[in-house]
Amino acid sequence: MIPLPPSAEVLPDAEAVAAAAAKRLVALCRSAARHDIAVCLAGGSTPKRLYARLSGPDYREQLPWERLHWFFGDDRLVPWTDAASNVRMARDAFGDAPIPEGHLHGMATDGTPEAGARAYAETLRAFYGAADLDPARPLFDLVLLGLGEDGHTASLFPATPALAERTAWTAPVPEAGLAPFVPRITLTFSALASARETLFLVTGAGKQEPLRRLARGEDLPARHVRSVGRLVWLVDRDAAGA
Repeated sequence: MIPLPPSAEVLPDAEAVAAAAAKRLVALCRSAARHDIAVCLAGGSTPKRLYARLSGPDYREQLPWERLHWFFGDDRLVPWTDAASNVRMARDAFGDAPIPEGHLHGMATDGTPEAGARAYAETLRAFYGAADLDPARPLFDLVLLGLGEDGHTASLFPATPALAERTAWTAPVPEAGLAPFVPRITLTFSALASARETLFLVTGAGKQEPLRRLARGEDLPARHVRSVGRLVWLVDRDAAGA
């Protein structure tokens, strides 16, 4: 089996990873000290399974939907109706989940990546109620992340300027590191770190190579993710080479 981060849990398959993440969200909601609960969503097939599960019979009644606010770790500059949009994916996966109007906070993708990044930073600050992040009061209750085959996470690609941003909460990504090659907007490491819990959802044999590279100590973007709370990797057997 591939050497994994110390906090990794190896689960049978992608469905088990989605179920484990759903249980963690339910637990976080029950322990939340504040009224509003913020979740940072990721794109990809495993998160999509998770969102569909949350709106299904096993978890729908366990979540305080009226208190939940859903944000995005990144998105492509395409219309929200486009199949490549993370907003479109989340809406499709959540289906008829009782998400209140205004609680799904999509990124502005109808202008430049710079303008969209600035606008989303203002959205986050308005929700948080302050201009600076306090480690004792995380922005998010839960951050969901994936692992790209090149080691990227969110839209933090290798050898791109966004990796060096340590002050701003968001960053423009004029050139994506993989297809579809459209500009993107991403949260920065600083914003992603402001969470009670951060979950990497890693599934499929295609993720074995980036996991091996991380184990070898290579300087991949995912290696720089930190959390002021818990950082947990949920990895299925195919990805772990188990």
